Amino acid sequence: MDQLVQFMPIIFIFVVMYFLVIRPQQKKAKAHREMVANMRRGDTVVTGGGLIGKISKVNDDNEVTVELAEGVKVRIVRSMIAEVRVKGEPVAEK
Repeated sequence: MDQLVQFMPIIFIFVVMYFLVIRPQQKKAKAHREMVANMRRGDTVVTGGGLIGKISKVNDDNEVTVELAEGVKVRIVRSMIAEVRVKGEPVAEK
């Protein structure tokens, strides 16, 4: 019983760390994964480097082509998209 009382502060610290640090980071990572998975052509995005552009093509599961300026297109790894600012119009089905 004495040993349990000695370890209670340590257990309490781990519980507090879980709810204040680990759990919010997991929620943020999950939201980012969902955002990246739901990107489509026409979305305005901000890259991890701060560049703003419009998605012109979704190449595959890991890569998109972003048009930064008229005629300037770059390929970007999906995980490096920091934010989707403006959702584009849905692609018309054929």
